[in-house]
Amino acid sequence: MNGESVSTFQFLGLTFNTTNIISGLLAATIVFVVVFVLSRKIQLKPTGKQNVLEWMIDFTNNIVRGSVTNGDAPKFGLYAFTLFLFIFVSNQLGMFLQIGWNGVTYVRSPTSDPVITLTLSLMTIMFAHFSGVEKLGFKRYFKNTYLTPFVFWLPISIFTELIDFLTLGLRIYGVIFSGEMLLKIIGGMAFSGGPLMTIATVPISLIWQGFSVFLGSIQAYVFVTLTSVYISQQVQIEE
Repeated sequence: MNGESVSTFQFLGLTFNTTNIISGLLAATIVFVVVFVLSRKIQLKPTGKQNVLEWMIDFTNNIVRGSVTNGDAPKFGLYAFTLFLFIFVSNQLGMFLQIGWNGVTYVRSPTSDPVITLTLSLMTIMFAHFSGVEKLGFKRYFKNTYLTPFVFWLPISIFTELIDFLTLGLRIYGVIFSGEMLLKIIGGMAFSGGPLMTIATVPISLIWQGFSVFLGSIQAYVFVTLTSVYISQQVQIEE
């Protein structure tokens, strides 16, 4: 049965979420294994599983190229590829595997926790700013980001940064969390209403799982697309 709370532990006075650690490591392991298996015996003329890997790489590269121009796109291809796969797997994990014991959940979708999604959001925003400073230099980057088109734009730019950070992280969290909650409700109905209710909820559960897989895929795509947009805003000079 699915737990109703998460597991935590204390270390050096800090509280760590065991559920997020286990779920995040599981998602990362799945991504590693998939890429490792698909990348074995690379050939000049791709066939079979190598075609799948190259299709995924081309897919994320095209997302980056759609926003980042002037020859900068190749620098961010690996980041976009890794980010997309991790978020995609994380979004789907809780739809097919939720493990709990004695009312505590140990495995679920990592992205159903706002701490994880906002961390990914912060990581993306910081990476975009780092890339801007690296390319333009701090003075030029600061003027391009916060003082364009005029000096008094600074407060609006800072407020926009905060909104971007929150919306990027909370959007994906809301979709995945609500999907898991509804799946739990359907599962509770299946085991509390007798055999007829169990039979009736099976197709509902399958339909919702399929729809949730679709939503999780879209959210991974949207996250990487917005990441590319944020990066492009920092590394490209506004005319």
